[in-house]
Amino acid sequence: MPTDFRRTKQMFDLPEGIVYLDGNSLGPLPRAASARISQAVTAEWGEMLIGGWNKAGWMEQPARLGDRIGRIIGAEPGCTVLGDTLSIKVWQALASSLSLRPDRRIILSDEGNFPSDLYMAEGLAQMLGGDYRLVTVPPERVADAIDESVAVLMLTEVDYRTGRRHDMADLTRRAHESGALAIWDLAHSAGAMPVDVAAGGADFACGCTYKYLNGGPGAPGFIYVAPRHADAIPALSGWLGHDAPFAFERTYRPGAGVQRMRVGTPPVIQMAALESALDVWDDVDLADIRAASLALSDRFIAGIEAACPDLTLATPRDHAQRGSQVSFRHAEGYAIMQALIARGLIGDFRAPDILRFGLTPLYIGIEDVDRAIAILTEVMQGGLWDRPEYKVRSAVT
Repeated sequence: MPTDFRRTKQMFDLPEGIVYLDGNSLGPLPRAASARISQAVTAEWGEMLIGGWNKAGWMEQPARLGDRIGRIIGAEPGCTVLGDTLSIKVWQALASSLSLRPDRRIILSDEGNFPSDLYMAEGLAQMLGGDYRLVTVPPERVADAIDESVAVLMLTEVDYRTGRRHDMADLTRRAHESGALAIWDLAHSAGAMPVDVAAGGADFACGCTYKYLNGGPGAPGFIYVAPRHADAIPALSGWLGHDAPFAFERTYRPGAGVQRMRVGTPPVIQMAALESALDVWDDVDLADIRAASLALSDRFIAGIEAACPDLTLATPRDHAQRGSQVSFRHAEGYAIMQALIARGLIGDFRAPDILRFGLTPLYIGIEDVDRAIAILTEVMQGGLWDRPEYKVRSAVT
């Protein structure tokens, strides 16, 4: 049965009069989340106290919700777990990959990768010392840079600024042919389009749950470990990755499979919000999400290019190379975005000159896209962004 996007839109609590095109940065509030959080706070924490770890199933949350995310990203059962932040999960995947390729020293990525991923790689290489190093190349040159010196290829499937999409399965195949491993960062693709980490051969994959998965600000990261690496040396040997945490043994004994990738205490209340967000996906077909996203983004691109010639498209036109966002360039991108937000169109800005808009069919329809085109046209044609108040930078852009 085709996905009913009118139904899914009703599952979100969106402010009246707002066109929200920033779900690629922070998903909106699912209507059921408030009640689920209240239950976790009052009925579980409030009434069960510490007994909630057993009675309410808090300890099992990371694995239970991990499997639900696993179904969204094409993972085998029991291979995905939640906890900590995406940056921590990237670090774990990198460290584990390097331990599996001890004769190699190169982490390969692209220059457009999210800075935190690159910071994690740089920091790990510096900590390991010797000739470990991060090598970055332009996105279109990644395939040519894969050779026998590379230990691990680390890529974010969809570029956070431009929305350019890598062919992860092809690049992973090339990495494996050269003897390297592949880490997929799914921050801008999990929940935005069909993903198949198992069929695509990913060795590790990680992502966040507060963007397209709508888990709320601070929602935890996730990590996938391919079954063939289930016995990989765990990085960050936290007590909840121990085989028997409450035995309180003096030395670390890793848990089974992906459970050894758990580190610290899970964020129970935040996971309650995420649990309600994942309920939205029970009757959603990701192929429908992808088709609707591309149709909406095509409509948005055509409308903006026709009315706003001063904006330059930064997102690929080719559907195969596009994620679920549309980005335009303008030297005054920050001020333009503030003017849009003041008129009820919420996107975001990414330095140095990117206006970024997420097209998320779960709660965005044709009428929202058309209103967004009208607001952006008004701002650009009237030069309404050229005001001092719109040029004052906030801490979060």
